[in-house]
Amino acid sequence: MKDIFGETYNMKKIFTLRFIPVNIDAALLLLRVWLGIGVFFRHGIEKITGFSKMAEHFPDPIGIGPSASLSFALVSDAICSILVIIGLATRLSASIIIINLLVAFGFLFKFAIDKPHSELAFVYLGGFVSILLAGPGKYSVESKMK
Repeated sequence: MKDIFGETYNMKKIFTLRFIPVNIDAALLLLRVWLGIGVFFRHGIEKITGFSKMAEHFPDPIGIGPSASLSFALVSDAICSILVIIGLATRLSASIIIINLLVAFGFLFKFAIDKPHSELAFVYLGGFVSILLAGPGKYSVESKMK
């Protein structure tokens, strides 16, 4: 069977999507930017603009005090998410975000993905662990610095 351009259809090529080129570095860039923007715009800006209000009632799940817990979350959600987006200190930044997510997912959600908003922490956790394991890829500031 031929398409309008005279090329032969290959069902295996269609079902496996082989016509889409594989580009792991582009996928890592997309993953870094997508997750980083999600964390920064939903959680980072919220902590930057509302720090003093949030400090009054922020959870203290590991006993370091609400202000210290909020400060760590601010570094994670605002600073580290931006670093992940641009690909600078990516693995360290992803590690800090992972620690923050593990604390939230473990202490606030008891590692259950059936509680409201817990699935988002679970998905972010998987994405940032992937970034930690894979690194930033060639479309990053780190790559340009080598």
